Amino acid sequence: MHFPLRQVVTAIVGIGALASLWYARAVYNTHTGTSFWLFWVAFALALGVWAAVIWFHWWRALPNAVRIPIGIVLCVALCGFGVSQAAIASHMRDEGDRNLDYIIVLGAQVHQGSPSLVLRYRLDRAAEYLRANPDTTCIVSGGQGPNEPYAEARGMADYLEHDAGIDASRIIEEPDSTTTVENLRNSRMIIDRASNTGSAGSAASEPSIGIVTNDFHVFRSLHIAHDQGYTDVYGIAAGSPRDMLLNNMVRESFAEAKYLIKR
Repeated sequence: MHFPLRQVVTAIVGIGALASLWYARAVYNTHTGTSFWLFWVAFALALGVWAAVIWFHWWRALPNAVRIPIGIVLCVALCGFGVSQAAIASHMRDEGDRNLDYIIVLGAQVHQGSPSLVLRYRLDRAAEYLRANPDTTCIVSGGQGPNEPYAEARGMADYLEHDAGIDASRIIEEPDSTTTVENLRNSRMIIDRASNTGSAGSAASEPSIGIVTNDFHVFRSLHIAHDQGYTDVYGIAAGSPRDMLLNNMVRESFAEAKYLIKR
């Protein structure tokens, strides 16, 4: 049986809309505390509208004065999204450098008695680095969110000390941050105070710093760090749940765009 191209394309777009709804439910069920699952619902609705546009020939009915600007906006948006995804991917395997003065572990959600899965990836990567580099000091950075039993920094320090076997003397808690920008700003203040007292070397020398975070988050973290004046800084990429990688990478593109607009 011959199916016109219009029917085939409409069916593919419709299947994409259903898949997006299914993925929205999967993201929602992770209970990460964010509302980005709504993006996939909105994306499903957009695909549904697209399917209707194809099926009913609405696009052809629009005048060129409407179609051309819409096409330009969509092309620019897709190109920008592609560039941001390439930038994110370019740092997903960063390993940092050896014998850094400090590593900063960026916070994520904690539960009563344990870190979230995403945060555990970061902490396990930090513990691995600290074992291999015994002179490095670790700053764990993260405040207490409305759905958390205590500050993320407290839960992170507990995990590193009691579960990963890292000596408590090597761990500094920064318990006030609520965003990546604050994580890096407040942690840098701790490092600068230590440098001024001479405990981390000469105040005139720039300490070497590694930022430990999930692979999809390294690019934006380094971008923010450079904007804040970090010079000798490296990304240290931890893993992340593979089934949520698509969601996390798309979310990072929006987060990077928001950062560029607000900075």
